[in-house]
This record gives sequence, C-alpha cells and structure tokens, in this order.
Amino acid sequence: MPTISMFYGIVVRMYCDKSEHNPPHFHAYYQEHSAVVDINSGEIIHGSLPPKQSKLVIAWAELHREELLADWQLAANGELPFKIDPLR
Repeated sequence: MPTISMFYGIVVRMYCDKSEHNPPHFHAYYQEHSAVVDINSGEIIHGSLPPKQSKLVIAWAELHREELLADWQLAANGELPFKIDPLR
C-alpha cells in the first residue's frame, strides 16, 4: 500500500488493487490509530483518529479531492498512485 502523503505525523496510503472495493477511499494512520476516509464525502467510514488529526485529514482530503479521485482510478487499475502535497 503506497504512501501518497505525510504531514504532521499522519501517513496517508491507498491500496493498489483491481479488486479494491467502493466507495473510493484512503487510509490514514497516526501513531496507533487508523481510519478509512471516504473521498467523496470526506467522512471517516471505519476506525478513528484523535480529534485534531481527524480534522487535519478531513481538511487535507477536501483540498485534494480531485487528486485523490484520480489516484483512486489509478489504484483501482492496479497502477501506483501519485504523491499528493501534504497539508502545510
């Protein structure tokens, strides 16, 4: 699962597999916490992050929704997604 971005101790990854399930999503990790975030809604659909990190991930996802959806298409076709700029 390639890392597509890292910021403030948060690692964002996306699976690359033709059988990856919908909805389009990415995985966010912070210390021992992990969450799955729906790209279209910007909501955490599985797992959890601390409140501060959750807000950061959701804000980042809103800023980069188009890039995330493009990466999802690549990953769903078994290709490696592009890196996405971190939250600054």
